[in-house]
Amino acid sequence: MTNQTLGLEQQLYEYLLSVSLREPEILTQLRQETAQHPMARMQIAPEQGHFLALLVQLLGAKKTLELGVFTGYSALVVALALPSAGKVVACDVSEEFTTIARRYWQQAGVADKIDLHIAPALETLDKLLQAGEADSFDFVFIDADKSNYENYYERSLQLIRPGGLIAIDNVLWSGRVADPQIKDNRTKKIRAFNQKLHQDQRVTLSLIPIADGLTLVRKS
Repeated sequence: MTNQTLGLEQQLYEYLLSVSLREPEILTQLRQETAQHPMARMQIAPEQGHFLALLVQLLGAKKTLELGVFTGYSALVVALALPSAGKVVACDVSEEFTTIARRYWQQAGVADKIDLHIAPALETLDKLLQAGEADSFDFVFIDADKSNYENYYERSLQLIRPGGLIAIDNVLWSGRVADPQIKDNRTKKIRAFNQKLHQDQRVTLSLIPIADGLTLVRKS
């Protein structure tokens, strides 16, 4: 995992941020607090958050889904980009991490837009499907445990509307997916998942080399 775009030397990366990032102060504060956390590498990059917000606005999204919340930066980015009646259904298993998230959502005035489910994400996704929520979401962001990416993707594909967009984080996995000598389970899972998406004729896709790699999948 990485919280800035891979492969850019620091001077160029700082320039990229200086001419593109328009980060509200509340997001900056959350990012700076999260940087002090022992698991700070789980934080998405600010340029990636900025990109997600643009995607949500381009889609005209009103109803979104997030798998993996951590301290709430990406959910806050999306909530701020949504219209006043927009909704984020957010899934995480950690009360500890999401306590930080809730505090910032409240400060930003978007807590009413975010419906947080503290439970294994697959349970929440299955409940949404059972409740008749298929084909109703405009946008999904997947950034939870990598071993379940395929399961999250398949549920998300059912929940997203035709023409909707799924964004999947960490698909370059700090470059490890490209090294055949690396054979740990998570790397192999992501490698296989990337191959599956490449062959999936139900969608159109593009892998964007932003942050730790972000695959965008549009449901046909």
